[in-house]
Amino acid sequence: MEFHSELPQLNSPVLIAAFEGWNDGANSATTTVRHLSDQWGAQLLATMDPESYYDFQVQRPIINIESKGVRSLTWPTTSVSVAHLANSSHDAVLVNGIEPSMRWPSFCSELLDLADSLGVQQVIVLGALLAATPHTRPVPITGFASDATLADRLGFETTTYEGPTGIVGALQSQAQDAGFSAVSLWAQVPYYVAEPPCPKATLALLAMLEDLVDVSIDLGDLPEDARAWQRGAEELAADDPDVAEYVQQLEEVRDAADLPEASGEAIAREFQRYLRRRDS
Repeated sequence: MEFHSELPQLNSPVLIAAFEGWNDGANSATTTVRHLSDQWGAQLLATMDPESYYDFQVQRPIINIESKGVRSLTWPTTSVSVAHLANSSHDAVLVNGIEPSMRWPSFCSELLDLADSLGVQQVIVLGALLAATPHTRPVPITGFASDATLADRLGFETTTYEGPTGIVGALQSQAQDAGFSAVSLWAQVPYYVAEPPCPKATLALLAMLEDLVDVSIDLGDLPEDARAWQRGAEELAADDPDVAEYVQQLEEVRDAADLPEASGEAIAREFQRYLRRRDS
């Protein structure tokens, strides 16, 4: 790991991570971390050694032209930044990068060792997957937590998935084994409108992060971007009767599953978000 500054003193920091690739449908998770970095003015702390974790025939370095006749080479990597949060009991450690090609246990250990050195106690890993969910309904968030009480409080949807996982699952599991309070959050992106970006999914992840970190997050242009995305999806359905019929079927399934969400607990979570934004 290459450090770009000395380790800072942080106030009860929370680590939030996302990775490009298999874990990042429509770039929704990495867009979330980039949004946090921009809004919170995060400062680069360290970058992972690319030669240790990436296959450059899979994740190729990028040539950039800085000026006429001058070029630079950017290697695929993962960066770690830190942000001091105003009006919050937490600071943030933001991890944003590319899913590594190899040595996942070592990659996770190196990140978690740094997290421990910074005083992190909670690790939140973000992902997004393409799913059979309608664009006309709220983006579902599924999650896994190392603490069953925390999972109940957040109202995680029940999932029975067993099978291959990406670096999100690996980092969450290794963080849990290392004694961190570890959570992974997955936004479900409608697969028939899977081209990035999906600001509606990013907004859903940000809303869950507000609950987890107990902080108000400035949403910037995301609400308007999400409305534009919604209009585009509606135009797609209007132009294709087969898509419209399929969306209607998805809506019926989704509405039946969401009946329990009209609960006092769900309403209370939304009200708490409103209060945080009002008071920030």
